[in-house]
Amino acid sequence: MTTTGRPRASTTALSVTRPATQHRRRTLLIIGLATAIGVAIAVLPGHRGWFDIGVYHGAVRHWADGGQLYEWVTWNQYGFTYPPFAALVMLPVAALPWHPAIAANLALTVVAASFLLHLLVGPVARRAGWPRWHTFALAACLFAALNPVRDTVSFGQVNLLLMALVYVDLWLLERRHRLAGVGIGLAAAIKLTPAVFVAYLLVTRRWRAAATATLTTAVATLLAAVVAPNATRTYFTEALWDTGRVGKLEYVSNQSLLGLVARLDPAHPDRLLWLCLVAAALAFWWYQVRRAAGDERLGFAFTGVLGVLVSPVSWVHHLVWLVPGLIVLVGATLPWPSTRSVERWRLRAGVVGYAVLSSGVVWIFANGSSGPHGFLGGNAYLLVAVAMLLLPISGDAGRRTPDGMSVQSG
Repeated sequence: MTTTGRPRASTTALSVTRPATQHRRRTLLIIGLATAIGVAIAVLPGHRGWFDIGVYHGAVRHWADGGQLYEWVTWNQYGFTYPPFAALVMLPVAALPWHPAIAANLALTVVAASFLLHLLVGPVARRAGWPRWHTFALAACLFAALNPVRDTVSFGQVNLLLMALVYVDLWLLERRHRLAGVGIGLAAAIKLTPAVFVAYLLVTRRWRAAATATLTTAVATLLAAVVAPNATRTYFTEALWDTGRVGKLEYVSNQSLLGLVARLDPAHPDRLLWLCLVAAALAFWWYQVRRAAGDERLGFAFTGVLGVLVSPVSWVHHLVWLVPGLIVLVGATLPWPSTRSVERWRLRAGVVGYAVLSSGVVWIFANGSSGPHGFLGGNAYLLVAVAMLLLPISGDAGRRTPDGMSVQSG
């Protein structure tokens, strides 16, 4: 009796100890990774000095004090480039002193990033059976290491806030909520680029959500026109069409299709070539979105990639819109280890894409991108975006449980 009882006690102790040991190892791994990434961000070059929030803060305060919104410029001639509704939204932050304004921007960015990671990574962790908080912490570390995320934070940009607004609509669409479309509409009223998601709603026949988004944008824009008629007139007749306000198209940070074309011939960019590339991107996007029928997460991911490609200007910090595509790609490779070669190939592609987007490689070619190596290096992030748009991922590939069965989103 005694001898048979001892092994049982030992087995019970082991069953209790192993989870505790695994928990400790995972925690130490995350602490080590977070420390390494934090030190790297602090030490390596690439800090932007809160330049963009400086533009928002300066221009909106100048406007609130009675000046013209689109006349205010920085020492190097950069000015406010968003619609007047964005200035209305930014008034509370602009009213703060400089350092509290930076702190407010950081706090809002952290909230937006947390929401996005919870929304996008949570279902992947559940399907894979991964520990929830360890997965979230690991994803946050990997997210922070991405060059577009680092630039968004150090510029004081609003990209992640706009993404959060758009992805609120993903959450609402998955629940068939009648308010779906409001987030996209608000984001498009603040900055025009998210309007590409209205096209997604139309292609996928989400008529009510598309109408809601369009109406929301219209109401927000009209509100700004009533409050600031002069700024609204200036924006839609002058500032919107002045590409010089945002910088040089050929600059290596512009990882859009037009940026690629401009780098081929900075003096005379071939607009016809650009339009052909945009048409091709739209065709591939339409095919992928229709093929993804019913999978909102995959459709939103493809649409974010399209927005980066077809926008005339997509600075590196705008490429945070590629992150959902990377997460969907990971979800499409589950379960691990995969027995299918196509899923192993997708996983490798995702790892390579992540490594490139974290590397900062495009900045090596900031002073010139001639020759084959310059073309590849100077357009590296753009090429990742193109590859993401072309990847063959089926509509339910990102929604499988570990046993291979598909599940409903939300």
